[in-house]
Parts: sequence; structure tokens; C-alpha cells
Amino acid sequence: MRTTTSVTSAPSVRRGARRVAGGSAMEAAARWGLVAYGVVHLLIGALALRMAFGDHGRQADSGGALRELARQPFGGFLVWAVGVGLAGLALWRLTEALLGAARPNGHEPKERLRAAARCAVLAVLSTSAIAFAAGSGGGGSSDEQSRDLTSRVFDLPVGRWLAGALGLAVVGIGVWSVVRALRHAFREELGPVPARLRRAVDALGVAGGVSRGLVFAVAGGFVVQAAVRYDPDEAKGLDDSLRALAGTPAGPWLLAAVALGLMLHGLFLFALARWHRG
Repeated sequence: MRTTTSVTSAPSVRRGARRVAGGSAMEAAARWGLVAYGVVHLLIGALALRMAFGDHGRQADSGGALRELARQPFGGFLVWAVGVGLAGLALWRLTEALLGAARPNGHEPKERLRAAARCAVLAVLSTSAIAFAAGSGGGGSSDEQSRDLTSRVFDLPVGRWLAGALGLAVVGIGVWSVVRALRHAFREELGPVPARLRRAVDALGVAGGVSRGLVFAVAGGFVVQAAVRYDPDEAKGLDDSLRALAGTPAGPWLLAAVALGLMLHGLFLFALARWHRG
């Protein structure tokens, strides 16, 4: 009697992995995470809007958003829900980085790198939210974190040049985010959207993407400035970057516009959770 040995090919393994990544549990985790991420953006935008109209006592970044959420009824549960949701979204982005995404060109190296970067950001946010919910830290100032990170980079060989390069990279990401938003690149991740809502979803995607890109560019510019002056205190996180917008010739109105844009991005993430391309 002859024994047949079955050997599973690498392509079939990858196809099986993609089926797992696209399964109902992973899809539910991704949608939950997108809603959680949308809540964070809504809260940051709301805090920034209050700042534009004179309330400078609260921190307009993810830490401030977590503290604001914790003040609500059932706040502890809500923070846990956001932290776990962001962790699920990070895991989903990791599968996109490793296996490729379902959207067009989702298997290209640049798209996988983009997914990996998103995964890293979400992992940091989810860790901070879960730590905050557990009462073991988290919710710290993004400004302090930015200054601390810049100081550590300065301690490395050619650290000043490395910090400058990182700052320029963040500026580039910001500009790229604006261009992608204006070109409606976010449609690649959307499945069929009802015809009556397409214009509204497009408007949310453009406004949100432009606002986030502008904030990235400002934050990156401050890191470059810190490198030029060799002073880590010049680096700024999200909160101080938003406050800096109020100091421009456009005054608090520019900050208010960006704050509204961040809130609209939160609504876009809700739409993405509902109509994401599977």
C-alpha cells in the first residue's frame, strides 16, 4: 500500500491566512476598532475646538481624549472598549502588512509599509488606553512624549541629523496625507456606499484627511526646528501643534477649522467601519 504525503504550498498557506484575516471575527474587530478610533478623533477635535474659543485648560491629544471619555457615565468601561478596539484594529493592520490588503494595490510593498506604520501607531494608542483604563499610567501628554523621544534621538550617534530626517519624514507624511485626501484615495478602502451618501462620505474623507495632514506637517516642522536648534524642548506633540495653529495670522479660526476637520475624520471612520471593503 502506497502512502501519499500532502505538501502544502506557500501560496495556499498565504491564501488560508488571508481567509483567517478576512474572517468574521477579524472583520468585527476591525469595525469595532475603526469606531473606537473615530471616537478618539471626535474627542480630540472637540477639545481643540474648545481651545480655539478660549478654553486652554484641557489637553487636545489622545491622552486628553481618554481623560474626557473617563469623565462620562460608565467612563471606565468606555476607555476599556476603546483600548480593546484599537488593539483589534492594530492586529488587523498587522495582517494587512504581512498578507496584503483587499483594496487595489494592497499587496504592493508601499501599501504593506503603510499598514505597518498604522499598526505601530495604533499599538501605541491601544497600549496607552488599556494602561489608563487599568490605572497603571497612560493618558500622558503627547508634548512630553515628543520632547522625551527627541531627546533620546539626540543621544544617538548623529542623533541631531537623525531627528531632522525624522521631522522631515513626518512633514512629508503630512503633505502626502493632504494630497491623498484631495485625490480621494480613501475610496480604495471603501466598499459600495449608497448613492445618496457618497458625496457626504467624500466630504468627510477630504476634510478629515486634509486636517490630519496639516497637523502632521506642523508637528514634523517642530521636530525639524528642534534639530536645527539642537533643543528637544522645541519638539511638540499633537496638543502643542494644535495650539500653535492659533498663533498664526489666521488666529483661532484656523485652529477651529482644523478641529472641525478632525471631528469630521472621526465621522469618516464611522462610515469606514460601516462600508469598509472586505
